Parts: sequence; structure tokens; C-alpha cells
Amino acid sequence: MTDRLAQARELLTTHPVVDGHNDLPWALREQVRYDLDRRDIAADLSAHTHTDLPRLRAGGVGAQFWSVYVRSDFSGDTAVSATLEQIDVVRRFTAAHPDQLRPALTADDMETARAEGRIASLMGAEGGHSINCSLATLRALYDLGVRYMTLTHNDNVPWADSATDEPRAHGLTRFGEEVVREMNRLGMLVDLSHVSADTMRDALRVTEAPVVFSHSSARAVCDHPRNIPDDVLELLPANGGVAMVTFVPKFVLQEAVAWTQAADENMRAHGLHPLEMSEAGIAVHRAFEEANPRPRATAAHVADHLDHMREVAGIDHIGIGGDFDGTAFTPDDLADVAGYPNLIAELLDRRWSPADLAKLTWQNAVRTLRSAEDVAGGLRESRGPSVATIEQLDRT
Repeated sequence: MTDRLAQARELLTTHPVVDGHNDLPWALREQVRYDLDRRDIAADLSAHTHTDLPRLRAGGVGAQFWSVYVRSDFSGDTAVSATLEQIDVVRRFTAAHPDQLRPALTADDMETARAEGRIASLMGAEGGHSINCSLATLRALYDLGVRYMTLTHNDNVPWADSATDEPRAHGLTRFGEEVVREMNRLGMLVDLSHVSADTMRDALRVTEAPVVFSHSSARAVCDHPRNIPDDVLELLPANGGVAMVTFVPKFVLQEAVAWTQAADENMRAHGLHPLEMSEAGIAVHRAFEEANPRPRATAAHVADHLDHMREVAGIDHIGIGGDFDGTAFTPDDLADVAGYPNLIAELLDRRWSPADLAKLTWQNAVRTLRSAEDVAGGLRESRGPSVATIEQLDRT
């Protein structure tokens, strides 16, 4: 395994990881209310977070989509304002470390960062509630640097169904379809993690550009509604998009599903949101885990998902989206952002070729963003910004 790890690290020097989803901005909000003097990401933050710059370097990360997530029980202008605060902190910590982080808006920016030896710093909004049913707000987020939007988080939005809520629209409404079209025109990737299978299918029917699943695994391997069904994975080659496997144990290991449900109920019993990432929330999670030992996921379980996703969607349509700092629990050998070489070593043991690993870690994600940019260039020549409203499309 030592030789495989050395080979994995060498591969990552040339084709580093593009990680599709990291929730460090939310952890900074929860723990220190965005006070970067108290959480300098250039320091060792292992006592507090899964992520800091030294560990990103150790993990071979070359580009990070930072999630500018806000909880889905935030609504209206509150959700919009909180999203702006999330964007602000990403821009601040990126600007604070120009020697290590490079702001990135395009695929070319990602390649430039790699050539310079810096980590490309990108943003993705997690949940359509962040635009408050406003296409103008969607455009504003794009202008601020957001390059994907997850259509829902854990709850439905008025125009799309979530994977973990009761079906209401049974996919996308007419306004939801217009959101997808406007994202295509902008060059903002349509992210289908968190959405229902019907929403996935509707979005793939409507979209004119490649889509992304920023942090989802295979439902055939772990039967959780947050994962991607095979019939949807089969649509990715024609679409050109990429499905980025996540490391969250309850989406990776079937035995972890029920255990995590009990852990979430324990959080609620303590008056906390299950996704609370404050130090108090993490302490409650850890105490529950100590009293109730959890099923242990590993890089091998994540590799099982990648093997399956590769078989169904093809090597050109898979990637990595760990969801670090968005989960209290991680696989044993993928404990933080320094762990990616362990996954690459596992795949080398499974006879994945260096060329295939280069696609997984870097090339597929960069190609998908570039393709979305190319589609947007053509669409902007043929149509202007949409002024449609949800009242016009869904309530008349």
C-alpha cells in the first residue's frame, strides 16, 4: 500500500483533484461567525474542521468548489442574504491567500491555477431557495462568481422537488424548467445532487448543457434517495455531464443509513439542527457516536460506488465531491481533505489506469465546466435574460 500511496501522490501532482463540494464556509459561519482571524485556513485547523490549506495540499487538491450553502429552512430574503454572506467569506479567504488560492470563474482559470501551482477557488450555491424564485437573483449570484447551483437542498423549493421531501411538483414546474434554461444561458452548471429522481430526469430533458452531481453516489450500491439511480447515470454520456461521488457514510454504506437517522434524531432531541456544524453540535454528534458505535465506511466503499458509476455512466462522466465540513462523520481513511490519495491508491489496486484516474480527478470536471461555457456562448447570441416569474408560469 505504501508504493500505491506514493504512486497516487505522484499522479495527483499532474492531475490534482477537482472536488465538487466542500462546506467550509458554513463551518466558518457556525463556529466563528466568519471571523477569519479565529480560523485562519492557512493554519492547522484539524481540531475544528476537515479543511485547511496545508491539508488541501497534502490531499492533492487542485480545484475546490466551495459550497455557499444555507440551510433550507432559511427562506425568502433571509436565504438570499445568508448566501451573500457565504460568498463574501469565500472571496475574503481566497483574497487573503493569493499565494495558494486563485479565484476561478472558468475552465481556463482552473487550468491557469494548476499551471501556477495554486488551488483554483470556485463557488457553488446549494439549494434553489438561495434565489428566492427570482431569475434576476440567479444572475446576480452568477455575476458574483457562483458557477453551479444545486436546484434543491433537503426540502422542496416551489419549483422543484427534493430527494428528501414529499413529492409536490413531481419534478420541475414550468418555472423550474425556466431556471434550468437561464442557468444554461449564463453558463452556470445545473447541479442535480439533493434533487428527486423525477427532478433529475426533468432537468436532463430540459437542459441544453452538461449537468453536474456535485456530491452524490450510486443508488444501486447504497439505496438512499440522495444517490443517483442507474437510469439517470445512463443519461450522462448523451448529456456530457459528470457525477461526483461523495464520501458521506450514510450515502456510501447501507448499514450507516439507519444509524445516521438515529444520530439526527439525537440532534433534534438536543434542540439542534441535524446539520449543525458548530463545535457544540459536533460535540453532541461525537457523544452519540461514542455511546452508539457507528458502521465504519472506508475508501474501499467509496471505490465500490466509483466502480459502479464507471460501469454505468462511463469513465468520462465521474468525479469526486467529498462534502467535507458538511457532515459530522467521514470514512476512516478519508477523514479530511488530506485523504484523497488513499482513494486513488485504492483505485490503483483495482487496476484503474493513470489515464482513467486523470479523468476522474481533473479532466472530467474541467471539461464539463468548459462545455457549459461553450453552450452559454451560443445561447447568449440567440436570447436575452429571462424576465419570467413564477407567478406567470406556475400560477396562471
